[in-house]
Amino acid sequence: MLKLERILSPLDFSEFSSKAYDYAQSLARRYHATLLVEHVVQPVFSAHPSYVYPDMVNDIYQDMRTHAAQQLEQFVKSHTPDGEQVECHVRDGAVTEAILALAESAKVDLIVMGTHGRHGFDRLMLGSVTEKVLRKARCPVLVVRRPAHDFVAPADRAEPVRLHRLLFCTDFSPHSERALEHALSLAEEYQAELTLLHVIEEIPVSSDLTTTTAEVVRQLEASIPAEGRGRATIRPRMRVGRPYQEIVRFAQETETDLIVLGVRGRGALDLALFGSTTHRVIQQAPCPVLAVHI
Repeated sequence: MLKLERILSPLDFSEFSSKAYDYAQSLARRYHATLLVEHVVQPVFSAHPSYVYPDMVNDIYQDMRTHAAQQLEQFVKSHTPDGEQVECHVRDGAVTEAILALAESAKVDLIVMGTHGRHGFDRLMLGSVTEKVLRKARCPVLVVRRPAHDFVAPADRAEPVRLHRLLFCTDFSPHSERALEHALSLAEEYQAELTLLHVIEEIPVSSDLTTTTAEVVRQLEASIPAEGRGRATIRPRMRVGRPYQEIVRFAQETETDLIVLGVRGRGALDLALFGSTTHRVIQQAPCPVLAVHI
């Protein structure tokens, strides 16, 4: 059974990281996990370091750290139900490296972060910090972008996130198995309906739609481990077309609340694209996406 014992939520106090924090604390509550929040104080004198005095830099950084710690404490206090404990971390340095370093040293099981990507260049790059964390993190990363429909309930601090419909996308490769474990676990924890979706680019010449669909459904049902059966309502589905387009379209049509995808690996091409399907789904999905590395 999947265990999430430590969850990290990086915060920059924007509306995007605030929304991601709602997901992080909901998951921490469901899995009885320790929730860590982190704010990174970035360098301010990197351009002309020879023009400043060390004592002045130290004083400025100390003031920035103190202010950041106060902001972080106030944010957690105003966004967290009474009685729930949160570990607060303020670090210096480059944001991506600081997030990855804390995730590694604290043995984090999941990173939950918001992204500013909306359109144009921002939409393409997802926001450079999120992009880099997705590439380099050794644990799954849940990316929370602007959702097309919002199932966060601001008035309910005790349960800020409600997941009703989950979508797991598979190409039947070995890396999908670990991602399926996360999807099944989330479906069980939230009592959500889980759809298993496989997309094929075209119907084989030697077959037809009915025969191909039946075979794909059989494979999808066979992919569910014995211990996963009965844990949630599971529906197998097949689509024909470009994988990322059909995944996004299916999520829109069904008002999916969260998509779970596997990421192939850490080779040069995979790190550049996360697997093109995964990357494009994260860019265009109408809901948060959980990317699970093998």
